[in-house]
Amino acid sequence: MNDSVPAAQAIFPAPFGEAWQSLADAGLSASACGELRQALAWALPRYARQAGEEEGESLADHAAGLVAILAGLQVDGHTRMAALLAMAVTDRELAVSAKDPVTLQFGAEVGRLVRGYRALMRLGQVTRDASDSSAGSGAQSEMLRKMLLAMAADLRIVLMRLASRLQTLRWHAQHKVPLPASLARETLDLYAPLANRLGIWQIKWEMEDTAFRFLEPVRYKEIARLLEEKRVEREAFIAHAIERVQAALSAAGIKADVTGRPKHIYSIWNKMRTKHMDFAQLYDLRALRIIVDDIRTCFTALGLIHSLWTPVPNEFDDYITRPKPNGYRSLHTVVYDDDGRPFEVQIRTQEMHQFAEFGMAAHWRYKEAGAKGGQVAADSDYDRKLGWIRQLLAWKSDVQVDDELGPAALDALDDNIYVLTPQARVIELPPGATPVDFAYQVHTDLGHRCRGARVDGAMVPLNTRLVTGQTVEIIAAKSGGPSRDWLNPQLGYLASQRSRAKVRAWFNAIDIQERIAQGQAMLEKELQRLGKTAANLDQLAQQLGFACTEDLYIALAKDEFSLRQVAGAFEAPAPEPEPTPQLLERASLPESAAHAGKGGVLVVGVDSLLTQLAKCCRPAPPDRIVGFVTRGRGVSIHRHDCKSFRALAAREPERVIDVTWGDTRESVYPVDIVVLASDRHGLLRDISEVFARQRINVVGVNTQSKQMQARMMFTAEVSDAEHLDRALAGIREVNGVLEACRK
Repeated sequence: MNDSVPAAQAIFPAPFGEAWQSLADAGLSASACGELRQALAWALPRYARQAGEEEGESLADHAAGLVAILAGLQVDGHTRMAALLAMAVTDRELAVSAKDPVTLQFGAEVGRLVRGYRALMRLGQVTRDASDSSAGSGAQSEMLRKMLLAMAADLRIVLMRLASRLQTLRWHAQHKVPLPASLARETLDLYAPLANRLGIWQIKWEMEDTAFRFLEPVRYKEIARLLEEKRVEREAFIAHAIERVQAALSAAGIKADVTGRPKHIYSIWNKMRTKHMDFAQLYDLRALRIIVDDIRTCFTALGLIHSLWTPVPNEFDDYITRPKPNGYRSLHTVVYDDDGRPFEVQIRTQEMHQFAEFGMAAHWRYKEAGAKGGQVAADSDYDRKLGWIRQLLAWKSDVQVDDELGPAALDALDDNIYVLTPQARVIELPPGATPVDFAYQVHTDLGHRCRGARVDGAMVPLNTRLVTGQTVEIIAAKSGGPSRDWLNPQLGYLASQRSRAKVRAWFNAIDIQERIAQGQAMLEKELQRLGKTAANLDQLAQQLGFACTEDLYIALAKDEFSLRQVAGAFEAPAPEPEPTPQLLERASLPESAAHAGKGGVLVVGVDSLLTQLAKCCRPAPPDRIVGFVTRGRGVSIHRHDCKSFRALAAREPERVIDVTWGDTRESVYPVDIVVLASDRHGLLRDISEVFARQRINVVGVNTQSKQMQARMMFTAEVSDAEHLDRALAGIREVNGVLEACRK
């Protein structure tokens, strides 16, 4: 990449001279070069009309430099055309995508790239105009990087934005015009890390050094002076080291390119700052770079380097076996020179070097697919890199995404949307999020009070789906709460589970307060009737088995505890004996299928066979049932999923017989019900009251209690599954019951 845009020459006016045109055409086919010249011819009159309208760098100068930088990155022709045209149109002209002049003249792909680039420019302007101090924090800078990537459906748009910022920095440096501190800080916080994410080292280091030069001019000049003082000595050492390494590699039959590695001022300052080191302590001011043909030769060269100089312990990094999160691969080692001073050596292949310099752009080599160059296709490496590029869209930290993530998982990760508050704070939301989700993400109280929303300045319904890049402003009431309609999925007010949980928590709290007020009124009325208004309510609640008065109020309001029991606490009668399992048990009803012959069961194809319901699984209508012919006791009826039946059928399959339910209206069937509950006084009595209300006969009870947890087994006679479900629902409502189900 050249540091300046060449002057105008014969064919094109300044700054679009022949020298620039040859640079812009670099790596393009004849047809692509023709398209680029057509785009330039279309844009030139527009640039001429805009001349003199702006202060500082002209749009034509910026476009020329931008295309030159992209040519150095060897991006495809459509990207260079889009960069050239983006400076020549306005946002108003691009408002209708199907009718904008770029799309009509140069096609949908170029139009899409231009619109995406302009959208990123607007995002940058909004964030720079922000007054919210939090927008400049580290977390917000990271969110902005993610938002920028998410807005760019095509990552070539991001390359254009990075190249545009680099051209701005170059112009200010070349013309010695002060760069605003906000732009310099934004470059270091947003664009340089983004270039690092994409692995574009060339853009990253130049951005950092130029922005640092404007932001910290004193420190920049100080480090530059220190580097210059040691330059002769450093260059002499590098030249001698290169000669020594090349001789050793040639003797080993290894073809390699050995050079000195440049050290950049910002990275020197950053290392001095983060590692609290002086300039003299930095070991990598002198560094070699060795580029070989293949990975095996990398490790061979590493062995030769370690044989020439003594390696520094714990200063070896194998980024080939374990690449960096941005895909960077290389071997790094630090060795002592003959005077005992450390210096760094990097070893990599040519492919790794291309990627280290140009990152993702190194894999964006387009070629003509047809004779006329209509369609373009990426090189063989591009498809292999797609998964890595898509991971960039979902990166939440500088940690490499697991290689085992499949396409579905990546799709889920990169679906999040990013919108802005009026103060340009970036908010991350799930796909399909609405202004209500946005309000709850900003603050729970704002979500509760949300009554309306403006998106990009226009009023919208609260169930409007947001898209990345929009600015959302919430209109809130001074007080109040959410609407129950927000929990209706058909109305589409909420897409976030977090928001749903907050709305449910609000209404649960309201319901609890209402029940507390209702129960308190009931208790106060009962105490007035008893003449006990001076009673200590905390002691009364504990006497009745509750931890606090609120629990007593709620139990009274939900009819889980009766006022008669409150009155009984004051009457102090002899304590009612706790029912025992033996007292609950009663003889089976006459109509019980347990001893009523056929019990409503029909044996398919056979009449008048004796049947009995198996006690191991206790079937009841409408369970799917099967029969097993026993010796002397007729047909034993089992549920189809009974383990005992499976064992019998596996052993004697010839005894299995088909059965079905007949007329069961006049019969009841014993089933086993298991109840798990927190043990307390009166638990068995309360459960027995449920059976009594449901008119269910209990023929067997077995209870066990361990560590304040009770496990109860009831054998109850029910008429059908609906009868059983009503009983289970009643038991689950008993205070303290954790689980109730059929065995």
